[in-house]
Amino acid sequence: MEQLVRVKEVYDNGTAQVYRIRESACSGDCHKCSGCGAAKETVVFTAENPIGAGPGDLVRVESETAPVLKAAAVLYVAPLVLFFLGYYIGYRLGNLGALVGAVGFVLGIVLVVVYDRKVMKKSDLIYKITAFAGNSRQEETKKGDNDLG
Repeated sequence: MEQLVRVKEVYDNGTAQVYRIRESACSGDCHKCSGCGAAKETVVFTAENPIGAGPGDLVRVESETAPVLKAAAVLYVAPLVLFFLGYYIGYRLGNLGALVGAVGFVLGIVLVVVYDRKVMKKSDLIYKITAFAGNSRQEETKKGDNDLG
């Protein structure tokens, strides 16, 4: 997974603190649709800095895609699978499909919360600065980096 970020601070151990302003799911063009009031979120994280980027530099950061896909699968798929499995089991037990399905869904949500806490403690996602971003403002806009400049 690759994204554009801005370097905030550089550390002596070869890492840098970087940030990215994440838009809301509606793309942040609230003025076009009379505004939804969704707030922008600044995401700050640490990345390896083998290219020697300095504070204020716009850089490309890469990370492994597998942990992100695994988290998405747990978040979206687990509650649905447990709901349908519970519904089927409940239906077979005698018209309790909706009730057992709801219990399965809640169990899926609990699974997601437990997984999230485990991942937050472990945090094995490694970010690495791979290159300086191009100077072209048009390139930055294509990547959705309107607020980093």
